[in-house]
Amino acid sequence: MGISNVENTVFNVKELSPRKRLFKERAGRFFQNKLAVVGGVFTLLLILTALFAPMLAPQDPTLQDYGKFLQGPSMANWLGTDELGRDILSRAIYGSQVSIQAGIISVGIALAVGIPIGLFSGFYRGVLDEYIVMRITDALLSFPPLVLALSLAAVLGAGLENAMIAIGIVYTPNFIRLMRAEVMSQREREYVEAAKASGIRDLKIIFLHIFPNCLGPILVQATLAIAGAIIAEASLSYLGLGTQPPTPSWGAMLSMGQGYLADAPWIALVPGVFIFVTVLSINLFGDGLRDAFDPKMK
Repeated sequence: MGISNVENTVFNVKELSPRKRLFKERAGRFFQNKLAVVGGVFTLLLILTALFAPMLAPQDPTLQDYGKFLQGPSMANWLGTDELGRDILSRAIYGSQVSIQAGIISVGIALAVGIPIGLFSGFYRGVLDEYIVMRITDALLSFPPLVLALSLAAVLGAGLENAMIAIGIVYTPNFIRLMRAEVMSQREREYVEAAKASGIRDLKIIFLHIFPNCLGPILVQATLAIAGAIIAEASLSYLGLGTQPPTPSWGAMLSMGQGYLADAPWIALVPGVFIFVTVLSINLFGDGLRDAFDPKMK
């Protein structure tokens, strides 16, 4: 390498701000994790499948053909048909839309509620934080997540929208506790004390200084929570409290297929594989983000 090339390299390194250098270092750690990259690729493929389902699905997922019911995989129906003659592959592809929607919106609800509560609770502390926010959070966390989701969905009523609200409520306490813990660690830093001494208002300190420094762990936890939300939605749909027929849902497909395991196992096998691959991919991707962006994992 010539002297000019060396000088250019040194100059480019110096040009990078500390924030950009840190991001580049973390991104490098992420891409060194082969399982995380594979999980990210499969997660991206799932999202693309959900977005382009109308173009990818070979048939209408709700089209019934009683002359082709319970047929095995063939050239006409690659993954077979169900008890109503509907194409399993098409229903599985459209089912990805429900799963992605449920995962993102449910976690979005939890973030929208949990982040502000955690921010103000962790920053101001006091009686409101100690005896109201944290006690309610502890009470919600004392229930098994699926049991709480089932109870809330039963109260709200069957349907995908109510299922997403129920799942969002279940995950809200996790984000309250995480955001509160991050804020409590940040509020003791020198830059917060300097901002207070400069007369900056609390709201600006919270949203312009503390909040950006808490985003990393929150985003990682949100990624992992999406996988759990997908399982929760599938469980509620399996029990009849989530997506309602004839809308395709992996959980509902599993429920319908359990009665045909001996004669037509593909009805339950296909959505089961889709759920397994999806949740595994998102978990691998989330674990890779956690290992790369969480300073405690160094």
